[in-house]
Amino acid sequence: MLTIHAADEVRRVWDDPEPVRGGAVAVQGGRVAGVGPLAELERRFPGARVRRWPGVLGPAHLHEGPLPDAPSPRERIHAVLKLGAAAVLAEHAGSPELRSAADRNDVVVLARARPTAITETGRADLAVFDESGACIATVCAGRLVHRRR
Repeated sequence: MLTIHAADEVRRVWDDPEPVRGGAVAVQGGRVAGVGPLAELERRFPGARVRRWPGVLGPAHLHEGPLPDAPSPRERIHAVLKLGAAAVLAEHAGSPELRSAADRNDVVVLARARPTAITETGRADLAVFDESGACIATVCAGRLVHRRR
């Protein structure tokens, strides 16, 4: 199902000089199908489910440090997702249990840091943050994996 994630502001990269006010990201499966103003994406993708988020939507982060402490590998990965990250560095996810938990949750394990961005046809890893910087929602490979209640 095609889902449009709409927010007060969309940034293709976090330091985007031209964020899209009232923007949205269309997601089909695990890929970005479109980025732009909400009205434009609703015209391009009629019948799509629309999720509206308060705050700023941008690319999910890369968690570059040690994973948060938690009782299990699964909970350590979920703690990263709650921070708005959809990728971790291999040096911090070296155990087979952590790698397995990352794989089950579509969290990317990277050999080295790289910039994150929202690009059409790119992997749909998104995060929404409120004005205080707290993560409201994380989308990992097109799947909503964290939503603050």
